[in-house]
Amino acid sequence: MSEKRGLKRDHYSDEIEGKEGSVVSIAGWVEDVRSIGPIVFMTLRDVRGVAQAVFRKGGMPKEEFERVRSIPRQSYLVVKGEVKSSRSKVLPSEVHVKEYLLAGRALHPLPLDPTGRVEAGLDVRLDSRPLDLRIPKTRATFAIRAAFMRFARRMLEGRGFMEVNTAKLIGAAAEGGAELFQLDYFGRPAFLAQSPQLYKEQLTLSLDRVYEIGTYFRAERMHTTRHLNEFVSLDVEAALWDKWDAMKLLEELVSEGISSLEKEARSDFVELGVRPSTPARPFPTFTYSQALEEVRAEGLKVEFGEDFDADALRVLGTKHKGYYFIIDWPTALKPFYIKPKEDDARFSESFDLMYGSLELASGGERISERPTLEARLKEKGLKVESFADHLKAFDWGMPPHSGWGFGVDRFVAQVTQRGNIREAVLYPRDAFRLTP
Repeated sequence: MSEKRGLKRDHYSDEIEGKEGSVVSIAGWVEDVRSIGPIVFMTLRDVRGVAQAVFRKGGMPKEEFERVRSIPRQSYLVVKGEVKSSRSKVLPSEVHVKEYLLAGRALHPLPLDPTGRVEAGLDVRLDSRPLDLRIPKTRATFAIRAAFMRFARRMLEGRGFMEVNTAKLIGAAAEGGAELFQLDYFGRPAFLAQSPQLYKEQLTLSLDRVYEIGTYFRAERMHTTRHLNEFVSLDVEAALWDKWDAMKLLEELVSEGISSLEKEARSDFVELGVRPSTPARPFPTFTYSQALEEVRAEGLKVEFGEDFDADALRVLGTKHKGYYFIIDWPTALKPFYIKPKEDDARFSESFDLMYGSLELASGGERISERPTLEARLKEKGLKVESFADHLKAFDWGMPPHSGWGFGVDRFVAQVTQRGNIREAVLYPRDAFRLTP
């Protein structure tokens, strides 16, 4: 036996069971080491699970055997050997090592325990995120996130949506909000996009149905368990759809998405100790006015036209435990592009998807006539000329359209029952964190 350079993996840990007599190469980080006389048992973990590697002293120089026994835990090891049956009920097959490669030595002390047996604070984990991802629960969270993204793309493509990528560097505050990061762009002011809203509306002009999974930015100084300054949004926009069409698609995304995750990511949910349940459809739907009455009934003073603050949302979350829609928000609360209701312009053709007290998505029907859009810009105190590039598309046969933006980070945190949105984001960014 020797340390051999150039060894490469040809099997993952979950592929060796039942292959007794075969010679395989596996790789992973050393999780446990047990030395029993002339035998060393090592547990190697990779992204699919664990496998046991067995080293025997016989035929190996004493100093080499001592090197094997002293390999630090969490070092990255590649081993090649014969698969044999083991006495373990958990790992029925093991690899009896003939050659090995210490591909990456771990230097102790490590900042956290990658086995997850010793818990570390969230800040410590985020400061060492690549190592934190070795903790099975952390890895499971992001495996579920990846599985959901795969499902979302399959579903939307199957419904005739085209994936697009819009600009993230913009020359004007597209939605008129103040929560934008400004930067110098070759001597000109520019901003980081807070959504693809105006672009995706323009794209329905020719592409009919579009979706985008992208990163966006909001310069909010909130420091809560549900807010970040950099976030991933799944946005859709469809020509000839009304708000009910858009709500139905959103409902299907969530319900069918969770159903898919129950099958595709079953072992990851087991690792987290979470049992997902596909929500029944249709989701309950309440108007803003109905929600307002529920909040007032609990003694909170919320005037008509005010948004729901944290206390009001807690009331709604107590009354409604699962997924539900709040529709027909006051027009004044919504952005300029949301269409007012024809029978009462005080209200808009809008909706929010909620889970308890958590807002997951917001959307609605858009204004498709230029004069109405210009009037709404003025009502919001925005300069019409600042939106010239957007408005000209409405002179080229803009169809009626609807859509929404869905918070991927919030959804993943909710469905995996992680208490903090930072648990569902690889490298979260808030007002206090810009590294790693």
